[in-house]
Amino acid sequence: MILDNIRTLCKEKGTTIRAVERDTGLGNGVIARWDTSSPRVENVKLVADYFGVTVDELLSNETGADTAQ
Repeated sequence: MILDNIRTLCKEKGTTIRAVERDTGLGNGVIARWDTSSPRVENVKLVADYFGVTVDELLSNETGADTAQ
């Protein structure tokens, strides 16, 4: 779910997951691994801040709809 939300946010912002990783200081492939493993809370916060959403919104099933408003 979180990875799908990040993909949606990337599309809306016109960026890539790789760019998000670079801009937030995360290593290559860190976000992609969140599909199969639990991310660290501080890393989720970094990504949420990057997109200007809350951690709850990033984890929500409705992130794409919420950020499109």
